[in-house]
Amino acid sequence: MQQITEETLRQERLLLYIYTPFCGTCSVARAMLEKIEAVHREDIFYEMNASLHPDFMLENKIESVPCLLIKEDNQIKEKIYAFQSTGNIYSYLMKYKPELFAKS
Repeated sequence: MQQITEETLRQERLLLYIYTPFCGTCSVARAMLEKIEAVHREDIFYEMNASLHPDFMLENKIESVPCLLIKEDNQIKEKIYAFQSTGNIYSYLMKYKPELFAKS
């Protein structure tokens, strides 16, 4: 996963994993996302420590962590709080990042 920067936050399209360091559920969610990245052999998600970005959390009404924030066309499309399973995360990737599944 790539660390978020102010420049990255301005991108039109973004898959942002929001966490806090001492959150056990966040660790489980991170493992799911890292497994997906390992399978695809690329960085797919950006990560943000919620504790370091309180203004972002308020402005975007992030209710809890872990959160997978999906931004497309410069608008927040989804905020996923219940990761549930790797398969569940894949369902969002199929919708918002279909190029991962294109045959080469």
